[in-house]
Amino acid sequence: MIWFLFLTLLFFLLALDLGIFHKKNETISTRQSLIWTSIWIFVALIFGFVIYWIYDANIWNMNPLGKSPTKVVLEYYTGYIVEESLSLDNIFVMAIIFQFFKIESRYQHRVLFWGILGAVVFRLTLIFLGTAFIENFKGAFYVFGAILLFSAFKMMKQGNVGDEDFKKSFGIRILSSIYPIDWTDCNGRYFIRKDGRLMATSLMAALIVIEFSDILFAFDSIPAIFSITSDPFIIFSSNIFAILGLRNLFFLLSNMLDKFYYMKYSLIIILIFVSLKMLLYDFFHFNAILSLVIILSSLSAGILISLIKSRKSE
Repeated sequence: MIWFLFLTLLFFLLALDLGIFHKKNETISTRQSLIWTSIWIFVALIFGFVIYWIYDANIWNMNPLGKSPTKVVLEYYTGYIVEESLSLDNIFVMAIIFQFFKIESRYQHRVLFWGILGAVVFRLTLIFLGTAFIENFKGAFYVFGAILLFSAFKMMKQGNVGDEDFKKSFGIRILSSIYPIDWTDCNGRYFIRKDGRLMATSLMAALIVIEFSDILFAFDSIPAIFSITSDPFIIFSSNIFAILGLRNLFFLLSNMLDKFYYMKYSLIIILIFVSLKMLLYDFFHFNAILSLVIILSSLSAGILISLIKSRKSE
């Protein structure tokens, strides 16, 4: 029942966002994105109180083991912050994808809407698979820990994403094998009919690349949140609220990404920390409050250092 209600709320918010407030093809202003980013963060924070009530009263038998509702809420907020912070790297890649395919800013919010909708479905599937994996394989935490450690190492060695030719990516190869792609259409359509043939456009190509890039990012973010909690509802709700705010966060930060260069090192520290949590799971348990403090401190340090360095370079 709780899953049905949450998914209903989720799709209502998505429909409200696109269907009413962002229905027209228009560039999202910094003011609009700031307001909506604040709204999504507020909704995510308020939902923490809903979680407390559900687990405290054991609504629909959501807390059969009698876990402390305070601890559950801490896990939810920690998971939300981890997912939101890891999405910053995703935002940078999306900005590069839009620039590469020359997608006008007035069409970008539509692409991100469908990209986020696809991400919701994929991550729900991945969360249930991950939960089943943990329940049926004793070494699952070590596997997830190794994945996250590898991701941190890969991020340290990461080159310039802007040099990548997305037309050669796996998603575009699949799309072009089904539909020919017209790279010249700039009218905000995903498909056009030209000379009697149905063709995909650069807008559709950008959507496909964004969907595939989110799948790659999900293989980092989903294991990361399993280091905080194994409760599938807490994992999904914290993950989804972070995703819901991603579109407006993109428009808020896309023009300021160069000012947050040192955030990359904050993300590396977070990935290393959560990987150690999983690798040391059988030997040492990190307190929920301690985990939240370490993650918040890492993020704050990255933001502060980035802003200081940015001001000095101006």
